[in-house]
Amino acid sequence: MTGLSPSQLQKPQNERSGVPGGWIPGAGRILVCRGVCGPATEDWPDSGRDGCPSPLPCGISSSHPQQGRRAAENPGGHLGQDNTEYFLSSGDKIRFFFEKGVFDEKGNCLVPLEKSINKIDHALHAHDPVFKGATHSSKVQAVARSLGFHMPVVVQSMYIFKQPRIGGKVPAHQDATFLYTEPLGRLLGLWIALEDTTVENGCLWFIPGSHTSGVSRRMVRTPAGSMTGISIRGSDPAWDNSLYVPTEVGRGSLILIHGEVVHKSEQNLSDRSRHVYTFHLMEASGTVWSPENWLQPTAELPFPPLYT
Repeated sequence: MTGLSPSQLQKPQNERSGVPGGWIPGAGRILVCRGVCGPATEDWPDSGRDGCPSPLPCGISSSHPQQGRRAAENPGGHLGQDNTEYFLSSGDKIRFFFEKGVFDEKGNCLVPLEKSINKIDHALHAHDPVFKGATHSSKVQAVARSLGFHMPVVVQSMYIFKQPRIGGKVPAHQDATFLYTEPLGRLLGLWIALEDTTVENGCLWFIPGSHTSGVSRRMVRTPAGSMTGISIRGSDPAWDNSLYVPTEVGRGSLILIHGEVVHKSEQNLSDRSRHVYTFHLMEASGTVWSPENWLQPTAELPFPPLYT
């Protein structure tokens, strides 16, 4: 199976972003991926208003959606103790996180339930056969090999909905802020568009060349028993807004995201959703996964090797 073409490999890392539509995981798999997470949220019973659908196809479930809802309203920021536990323990599970502002003070949903989900994460690649197949596909493996990965492992996966009109803004960040390795440069995000992504519905924006400036901000776990569970160490520089370049891609396209490149997405104010499936690889050979990262491998789910 062919990976990246010679012309794609010759591009600088910060420009090696879009792989044309239809590349992965193939038209049929794209429809299956979208079909799992779209219709799966449409038949929730009224009693699930403050809960998540159960059972769901492919084993998707969530035990504490109230906590996940609140955690999703400020991922990576200051969370209450129960919210933090829900988030911090999601690394080896499949859990639901809701859009900000979709519930009133009494917990009633203000939008159709199927439009309330922000994302489903962080272990779709391990527990769901559709997403496991997409993650470990021969095409993904070929791309990893063409980029020189020797022992890549999958550290997390997410299905992001970017709901019409309410899909939240993702502030500028570097993935290594949250998924830190020593040395740096061992983390790669693979971002698969399941629908066309445009400026209007919240496509990604990048600062070309920003992957060479290091990481000055980290999100880390605080000591066990602390009230916050998560803290932010350091701060980001004032990135120049004029440097961002939008990356609009068609359905089925792949965007490769260097772990230190600065990127963001704006709120989706359009009438169209922007579904994506994204996951992160780490080169395990000669790499130390920071023990301070919020996400840690567990006995139940060590980081699985990509190559099968």
